[in-house]
Amino acid sequence: MKESRKGKRVVISASERVTMLPPYLFAQIDRQKEAALKKGMELIDFGIGDPDMPTPLHIVDAGKEAVTEPSFHRYPNGSGSEFFLCAARKWMRTQFGVEIGEELDVSSVIGTKEGIAHVPLFFCNPGDVVLVPNPGYPVYRASVILADAVPVDLPLLRENAFVPDISSISSEIIAGTRMIFLNYPNNPTGAVLTLDQMSEIVNWARREDILIVSDNSYSHIRFDGNPPRSFLQIPGAGEVCLEFHSLSKTFNMTGWRVGLIVGGSQLIRTFVSAKENIDSGVFTAVQKAAEAALSSYTSGYFDIYSKRREILVNGLKKLDWDVCDSPGTFYVWVKLPKETQSMRFARKLIAQTGIVVTPGSGFGTYGEGYIRFALTIPEESIHKAIGRLEQKELFSHRIRAWLKKGVE
Repeated sequence: MKESRKGKRVVISASERVTMLPPYLFAQIDRQKEAALKKGMELIDFGIGDPDMPTPLHIVDAGKEAVTEPSFHRYPNGSGSEFFLCAARKWMRTQFGVEIGEELDVSSVIGTKEGIAHVPLFFCNPGDVVLVPNPGYPVYRASVILADAVPVDLPLLRENAFVPDISSISSEIIAGTRMIFLNYPNNPTGAVLTLDQMSEIVNWARREDILIVSDNSYSHIRFDGNPPRSFLQIPGAGEVCLEFHSLSKTFNMTGWRVGLIVGGSQLIRTFVSAKENIDSGVFTAVQKAAEAALSSYTSGYFDIYSKRREILVNGLKKLDWDVCDSPGTFYVWVKLPKETQSMRFARKLIAQTGIVVTPGSGFGTYGEGYIRFALTIPEESIHKAIGRLEQKELFSHRIRAWLKKGVE
């Protein structure tokens, strides 16, 4: 704010679309964490979905060596260097049986969050309807609002195993729908899709001329013994599907900011040509590290998540907590007792026990009444958290009485 030449104050405000963005609902949680730390409390933080284990050494070494290459210090290729794209094609073939050729193409993205956020901007017109999973990753809704499109809730209900019921969507909504966001294995619920369910969705999207945006960031983190799935395994999916794959969760590379997008060749060309007006691609040395990751896939870390999950789920069940025992991602989705507000519960849990969870309301209205635990802390911390809950006698049937004492 500053004085104009005529002495009047000038206020430059945000655009209307920015004012429509949902508020940062976790600000209260951050304040509660700060208060607990000031009291000298040791926090056990299940809130952040950021792998605590380091990036594998061979990936780091590839990145370190690449940083010293002078030719990599210049502008990168916008869609990705050929060595990265070659590794991505091979990875899609070996992991999913998806051949990238004339009908399908691939491009790099500066992390899947950035790539996903741009899709509505590139493919939607103002007023187009986009189906957004609720509960779901907040970026989906925000990206739709920033594109002047219209987000419409796609409820993920427990009675449907947190899988969307596309048959329940009204014909009026479908008529105006341009795009649908899907994320399986699912954050925050942990739900997965079968190939038959994927096929049903692809056939529906082809029939209704709707673009599927598949966020497959947790593709390999599943504990049901089934292999990773891709929408692009379904015949004809490439015509109506853009799928994102993240190196962040699969290879513990959250800070490197690199991922890939795969889909129909024309869809990828549209995406890349639009994106070239916004950024200059992924740093080539980071692409070298990504090549090393994609070329030497290992599942060792997922065994660690499996053990952590077993400890947490069994511990919560012994306390009679209502765990939604879904088989995917490194999250555990828990139903609170009826009429228990998730934010209020999460705040008091920090104040009373030092345990940090994510309130389900942060993922949308249908997330209210749930909380999310992230399995991104060591086993000993999980054991300690269960011990604190037992010490406080926080059994599920006592939670509402505990909350009536107020938030401290």
